[in-house]
Amino acid sequence: MAAPDGPVLFRSDEGAVSKVSAETAVAQLVYRSCLLLDDMDIEGYMQLCAPEFRYQIVAFSPEILRDMLWKDLGKEELRRHLQLVPRHVSDPNPLCRHPTVYLVDYDERRKVFDVVTGFQVFKTALDGGTTELYAVGKYHDLVSMEAGSPLLAMRTVKLTTRQLGTGSQIPF
Repeated sequence: MAAPDGPVLFRSDEGAVSKVSAETAVAQLVYRSCLLLDDMDIEGYMQLCAPEFRYQIVAFSPEILRDMLWKDLGKEELRRHLQLVPRHVSDPNPLCRHPTVYLVDYDERRKVFDVVTGFQVFKTALDGGTTELYAVGKYHDLVSMEAGSPLLAMRTVKLTTRQLGTGSQIPF
């Protein structure tokens, strides 16, 4: 095994993992998750998730001065939810996620990465090709490293956008 490319953050079954290589792998996981959702590759997305994965969507309501919990699903519940999307009334226009990873911090005590990613979701009309901003928010991810490979342990989607309309059952 090659020497790590910076200070050792932790050791896995495959050897030492540097801070730089771990942070790069975690950021790539976030970007890959968005690409897979853009393609509605359900099984590909699920492979990025740890067995204990939890998916939540929250939005802050200025009217009640607290977060509203819109969705809270475990891994298998989310898989089933995604598989059923084609059977629901939904907007057929494709979504395109544009994430920007802001922070990747390793929590030594919990042995997970805390990741904050800003995102914008655009929707392009199949009829005419116009593109509009659909949603804005942040991912707050917990990422575990299983044998040196990052997996999503939890994704909390904190939406700024609160009016989504038809098709909002598709995860962000």
